[in-house]
Amino acid sequence: MYISFIILLFASISLKGIESDSSGNDTVDVQKLYNGRAWKNTYYKIKGDQFLFTTDFITGNVMIDNREYKNLRLKYDIYNDELISINDHGIMIQMNKEMIDRFSLNYNGRLYNFKRIDSDTTGSMKGFVNILYEGKSALYAKYMKEILLLAVENKYDLFNQVIRVFFEKEGSVYRISNKREFMGLIKDHKAEVRQFMRSNKIRLSKKIPESFKPVVEYYDKVRQ
Repeated sequence: MYISFIILLFASISLKGIESDSSGNDTVDVQKLYNGRAWKNTYYKIKGDQFLFTTDFITGNVMIDNREYKNLRLKYDIYNDELISINDHGIMIQMNKEMIDRFSLNYNGRLYNFKRIDSDTTGSMKGFVNILYEGKSALYAKYMKEILLLAVENKYDLFNQVIRVFFEKEGSVYRISNKREFMGLIKDHKAEVRQFMRSNKIRLSKKIPESFKPVVEYYDKVRQ
């Protein structure tokens, strides 16, 4: 069972008057940052894992109430849509996601930026989404994992990653399942976009959400 707590209690005992942690955040901010609950892995019997990219901690930043906390050690649980951190005392904490506005992960030389969506017109984008592009229109990816029952040797459950791509246009959000759906959403400039894709040998794939980015950028450019 999770144990709710405020991390300032631990900081006051262990730091004995030191007013900042190793990331340079003062103790008042540390209280807000680590206002969560102790994390415990309850999925150890399932093959694979619930995290995005890796089970290792990834360096990243978190934005809470317009305050950016830098160089944190983070894991993103995409099965539960929760952000996990670890404090200077080795305690793993499930952060209070309702307080998190944005966060970023620096993985394999690439920066992934996420923001929290409270509601949308599809009803399926709620939670943290990866910002692929934001301009006149916008492009997002939502990473999730599902559990496939008895998927391994008919004995073990298995984590399986799912990626959903969302396109925002004129205040409405659309989930993109395939190229045909996407082209239908940009039919006002479909001919120009098709020519752009042919000229640049772009192939759209839901498995590679980034493949949509140059097309959405071009679409915004031609409709200005």
